[in-house]
Amino acid sequence: MPQKLAYEEYSQQFLNQLPKGAFLTVKEGNRLNTMTIGWGSIGYIWAKPMLMVMVRQSRYTHDLIKEAQDFSVSVPALGELKKPLTAAGTKSGRDIDKFKECDLTAQKAKCIESPVIKECDLIFECQLVFKQVMEPETLDNAICGKFYSDNDFHIMYYGEILACYQQD
Repeated sequence: MPQKLAYEEYSQQFLNQLPKGAFLTVKEGNRLNTMTIGWGSIGYIWAKPMLMVMVRQSRYTHDLIKEAQDFSVSVPALGELKKPLTAAGTKSGRDIDKFKECDLTAQKAKCIESPVIKECDLIFECQLVFKQVMEPETLDNAICGKFYSDNDFHIMYYGEILACYQQD
């Protein structure tokens, strides 16, 4: 049985694993997808614990999250699930069922509609509260040139953390 944990107790675990990948999962209507994320942040904004994730507008997940009310971030233990993280980050949910392809299990979340990934240790369930389109003219030129030469900018999605827990 999952236990409820304070998000700040696990923020470092999230930040340590993030460059190696975590799963962002979104369900909108009958559509479900997960993708690998490597960028994001965790903190306290608007008197709420918040998780910010970034999704490029070209991604299938963007089609879902722009209509969804929530999302989950499932964090594997450090160094685990390398192959599924690679596959979920390089293949599109438009073309394949990533859960089947990556041998991942979509498990019912405690507080939101979007499921969590059963094989992961740390779970964040988030309700969307703010979306921000990146404005290229406000972005540092070096960052823009290095990460956005194709003009495929991210949308930043801020989710209030409704639940944070470790799975057994």
